[in-house]
Amino acid sequence: MAWLVCGDKVVASLERADTIVSRMRGLLGRSSFEGALLIRPTKAVHSIGMKFPIDVAYCDKSLKIVDLVQMKPNRLGRIRFNANSVIEAQAGSFERWNIKVGDSLEVKE
Repeated sequence: MAWLVCGDKVVASLERADTIVSRMRGLLGRSSFEGALLIRPTKAVHSIGMKFPIDVAYCDKSLKIVDLVQMKPNRLGRIRFNANSVIEAQAGSFERWNIKVGDSLEVKE
C-alpha cells in the first residue's frame, strides 16, 4: 500500500491512477472515498458523474501543490498548465490534513 506524506506526516492512504483507463475512471462509481487518489499525468480533471464533492490538488512534477480547488459533482475543472498531476480526495480532506498551496507531497510505499 502507498501513503501520501506531507512533511513528516502521513496524511492518507494513496491509490494511483496512472493508466489511461484508471485516469479516465478516477473516483467515478464510488459513493464515498477514504484516502487520496493520485492521477498522473494530467493537467485537468472533471467531476461529471461523481456522487460527492471532491478536493483537488494540482501538483507539478515534484508533487509540489500549485493550486487547490473543491469541485461539486458534475463540473469541469479548468486546465492548470503548470500541473503534471492531481491528487483527489473527498471534500474537506485537505482542510483536515492541513494541506495548502506550496506544500511538497511525497508518495511512500
